Amino acid sequence: MSSPSTLGDRWTRPARAFVDGWNRLGRQAEFFAATLRSTRDAVINYPSELIRAIAQMSLGVGALLLIGGTVVIVGFLTLMSGATVAVQGYDSLRQIGVEALTGFTSAYVNTRIGAPLIATVGLAATIGAGATAQLGAMKIHEEIDALEVMGVRSVAYLASSRVVAGLIVVIPLFCVANMTSYWATRFVTQMYGQSVGVYDHYFNTFFYPTDLLWSFLIVIASAIVIMLIHTYYGYNASGGPAGVGEAVGRAVRASLVFAVFVNLMMTLAIYGPTGNFHLSG
Repeated sequence: MSSPSTLGDRWTRPARAFVDGWNRLGRQAEFFAATLRSTRDAVINYPSELIRAIAQMSLGVGALLLIGGTVVIVGFLTLMSGATVAVQGYDSLRQIGVEALTGFTSAYVNTRIGAPLIATVGLAATIGAGATAQLGAMKIHEEIDALEVMGVRSVAYLASSRVVAGLIVVIPLFCVANMTSYWATRFVTQMYGQSVGVYDHYFNTFFYPTDLLWSFLIVIASAIVIMLIHTYYGYNASGGPAGVGEAVGRAVRASLVFAVFVNLMMTLAIYGPTGNFHLSG
């Protein structure tokens, strides 16, 4: 028969874990609110840090400028996804004799699904992870505490500036993602033998500029979520270099999950059950 202390531990441990998780959620919400409130402060009082963050996020530094900048990575990812849309779309439509509608597939899939998701994944895997590693390294070396001692508002200087920089950088990333995906689908479709005129006709027929605007808003919302999560994990990293690596992994995992969730919820809110889509023409 179990002793009273053992029975008490069985109830105490889950309760303590629940309380700890709830408190951690509260600390995250407090940090997110403080970061968003400090965005104006970051733009006005720390423009040099903001510009430096934008330059580093968009193109990288040193060798990364040539081979691994975020723009290059996102462009390559969407190039491959656009080619996949062409291959799968053309082959699938050819089986039912309507391969001419590959242009429709590009206008619909690349605009609403492909480019936003690829831009979001690229932002989390490159810019977000880099921000977490940077802030985590500063945290374990007590550089953030040094900023506070010098009178610098560390949340605005480090976290808010990177959130604003992420929002600015995601604009060209989204443009590059769309252009490369459209171009790749068009090029691969021509390799299958379809004429450019047929592809362009159906692409222009089913391409709605409002869909591009909605996709841009979805990417903006996802970028805010991603940068908030990554700056939180980096700002609160602990445990030395191993702790920074753990913080990066947790941040990437959490940001991808919540960014896709935001993408899903906003897509449902914008397009609804009908999808705002009419197959005609």
